[in-house]
Amino acid sequence: MLKNIRAFFDDRQVIEVETPLLSHHATTDPHLDSLRSRFRDQPCYLNTSPEYAMKRLLASWRISIYQICKAFRDDELGSLHNPEFTLLEWYRLDYDCEQLMDELTVLIETLCARSARFLSLRGGKKIRFERLSYQQAFENFLGINPHRTTSAECYRFALSHGVEIPQGLGKDDVLDDWLDWLLTQRVLPAFQKEGFTFLYDYPASQCALAKIGRDTQGVAVARRFELFYGEIELANGFHELTDPAEQLQRFKLENKARKQRGKDFVCIDNHFIAALEAGLPECSGLALGLDRVLMVLLGVENIEQVLSFSWANA
Repeated sequence: MLKNIRAFFDDRQVIEVETPLLSHHATTDPHLDSLRSRFRDQPCYLNTSPEYAMKRLLASWRISIYQICKAFRDDELGSLHNPEFTLLEWYRLDYDCEQLMDELTVLIETLCARSARFLSLRGGKKIRFERLSYQQAFENFLGINPHRTTSAECYRFALSHGVEIPQGLGKDDVLDDWLDWLLTQRVLPAFQKEGFTFLYDYPASQCALAKIGRDTQGVAVARRFELFYGEIELANGFHELTDPAEQLQRFKLENKARKQRGKDFVCIDNHFIAALEAGLPECSGLALGLDRVLMVLLGVENIEQVLSFSWANA
C-alpha cells in the first residue's frame, strides 16, 4: 500500500516531505488532545497531524507536497482508534475541494484495484462513490435542515425517534454537538455499506481550518469534506484558510471552547500564524487515515488487525 501511494504521487510530481513529530505546541482543537512529553525542562507535544508544519513548508516553497507519518492523539482507543496511527497528508496548490475529492477518488480506486484481498471480497462488484452535501444527508435521513435547525429541535428528534441521548447533552447545548451526535447515530449508518461516500459543505460553525463559502442556496458553509467507507471515516479535507487574522481568531475561539469543556488552555502556534502572514498559497489539503484504509482493503473490523504493534503490545 505504501509503495503504491508513493508511486501515485511520484507520477503527479507531488514531492514527499518530512516534518517534526515533536512540537512546542499542542492542538487547540477542542475535540482533540495532544500527547504531552518533555525535553529538559520544556513541555512538548507529539503532533496530532503534520498540518501546521506542512503549511509552513507550503508558504515557503509553494509546491504541492505530501507526507506519510505517524500521528498521536490522547484518549483515543477502540476498534477504529489507536493512540499512535499512520496518516497520509497532502496539499495541492490551486485545487478546490471538488478537485481534491476527484484526486482522492482516483487514489482510492488505485489502491483497491491493486489489493487482491479487496477484489476477492467484493466478488467483482464495482467500487461505488457517492457525494452528498451535509444538508442533503441530514434532510434525506433525518428530515432536518442542519443549517436552520436548533438544539431543541435535535433533542426532540432524538426523543421521538428513539435515539439514545448521551449523558450531559441537553436541549440547550451547543448545536454542533447535537449535529455530531445525530451524524454518528443516524446519518452514517444510512450510508451505503460497501461503498465510499463523500460528505461536503459542512456547517460554517464547523470550519476548523477551512475557508467559508456559499452553497447553491446562498447558505454559508465550510469548504471541507470527509470520506467514509460505510460508517468508517477515512479522510478529512479542506479548502485551506489563508487569512492569518481569521485563523488567529478561530484558534482563540477554540481555546475558549476548550475551557468550557474543562480542558487545558493551549498556547497558539505563532510560527504557523507567521507562515500565514508570509503568504500561504491557494490550496486544498487532506489527511487520510492509512490504518483504516488498510482495514477496508483487508475487510477487517478492528484496527489492531492491521497494526504490527497496537497499544496493547507496543
